[in-house]
Amino acid sequence: MAKEEETPESAEKPEGETPTEQEATFEQPESETPAEKEVSAEQKVEAKEPEVVEKEKTGKELDKDARMWAMICHLGGLGGLLPIVPVVGSVIAPLIIWQVKKDEDPFIDEQGKEAVNFQISMLLYALAGSIVCAITCIGAVLIPVVVGVVAIFDLVFLLIAAVKANDGHHYRYPLTIRFIK
Repeated sequence: MAKEEETPESAEKPEGETPTEQEATFEQPESETPAEKEVSAEQKVEAKEPEVVEKEKTGKELDKDARMWAMICHLGGLGGLLPIVPVVGSVIAPLIIWQVKKDEDPFIDEQGKEAVNFQISMLLYALAGSIVCAITCIGAVLIPVVVGVVAIFDLVFLLIAAVKANDGHHYRYPLTIRFIK
């Protein structure tokens, strides 16, 4: 009688365990590799520290204060809603904030100029639309509509710019006449 030869597979199998059970034990998901652990740790650190968002054109990273003041420059355009200086308040507030803070960071300087230029442009568009409406026969009825449309356009893009500046992005307003370069 011939002896049955043991195959290497049968020698490695523990008794009572079928081949599919053995394969299942080898296919268990591995824990994270050290590289994945490093990525996870880096992502956690980035989630905790949102102070540094994006590098500027000069390679310098934007800090939290620069982003905050750039956002405040854009939100200064809401000064036109104040009853103290309703018409020119939207230009004066960003102009003052920009003049005070422009030397602290190039990002504040750039976004401050953008905010002032946009508010001057919106003021000119509202005045020009009002003058054109006043000259025409039915213009007196349309003046509030024209000013309202310009105000809504101003508010929407002002809020978009404030959010973008707070995120550290360089934002350029549409339909802006660049008076200050």
